[in-house]
Amino acid sequence: MARDVPYSQAVACSSAQEGDNRLGEHEALLAAVERQLLVERVPLRFEQALALIELDTAWVPQLIALAHRVRLAYCGPDVELEALLNAKSGGCSEDCAFCAQAARHHSPIPVYRFLDTAQVVAAARRAEAAGASHYCLVVAVRGPNERLMAEVLEAVAAVRAATRLKVSCSLGLLTRAQAEQLAAAGVAMYNHNLETCRAFFPAICTTHTYDERMQTCQFAKAAGMELCCGGILGLGETPRQRVELAFELRALDPDEIPINFLNPRPGTPLADRPLLAPLDALRALAVFRLVFPDKLLRYAGGREVVLRDLQALGLLAGVNGLILGDYLTTTGRPPAADLQMLVDLEMPVR
Repeated sequence: MARDVPYSQAVACSSAQEGDNRLGEHEALLAAVERQLLVERVPLRFEQALALIELDTAWVPQLIALAHRVRLAYCGPDVELEALLNAKSGGCSEDCAFCAQAARHHSPIPVYRFLDTAQVVAAARRAEAAGASHYCLVVAVRGPNERLMAEVLEAVAAVRAATRLKVSCSLGLLTRAQAEQLAAAGVAMYNHNLETCRAFFPAICTTHTYDERMQTCQFAKAAGMELCCGGILGLGETPRQRVELAFELRALDPDEIPINFLNPRPGTPLADRPLLAPLDALRALAVFRLVFPDKLLRYAGGREVVLRDLQALGLLAGVNGLILGDYLTTTGRPPAADLQMLVDLEMPVR
């Protein structure tokens, strides 16, 4: 006659079985993705990316290790360095909730017109001396008017004449004609981030649409420029919406994907938003690498405050590009600190 099992023991056995099942599921998921990306060279599917970004904390090291293997297999060990210049600060007409440069937010930042050409060239030379190979002129506007375009084109020509830097621009929304004008002037890449996924975008910006952002990206590519397009994590979006952003970006096929983390700015609607948890940031970086195995994935703003002592782990989670030095309205790490981090990781500068 069978002996009755105490309730507490039965519950313990059931919990252990569930734990074993989850263990098997996680192992099977990671093994399947590894085989798919490294052997079969088949792109990651949405449901796989969603399962990966929701992995328990105990599985984050395995996820990071897989992303690093994929990065090495597709891209190699080197890291590309880029410097930004906030060539015009403040006074933007748009209402992007994260941005200190929106005029309506009254954030405590310097406000100035487009810098003169000599200042732009001097900053470019400093960036090149620090190890950057790319240089991006950023202007906080809805889109460039005729006067601003003329100032930008003059600055681009001067930087190209004075340095060997690959010059990029980020000037907001473009017309098709403006994109063609920039390409003809030698602008190699255009930066225009989607910022977040389509479903969450209305909570972040109301003065222009997601489709307008997509259209600018398409104009840039059609004109012959490379496309730099990514987003900001930690705006209040869900993990699923981070995956949605990744797949919406994949549909655009950008050449590089900058990943920013919200660094809440005083005076903005997101000033009190808590920082993204470091392990959530690492999960997202790893998943973006697995969605984009062969692209340049660039560490951008906010990494210093979100990841703190874990910044090197981002480079082991698939990142193969860095913004060197300061950002737009926030300071970054000293370039020497990032260069030493790359030396310590044995990752050569491209």
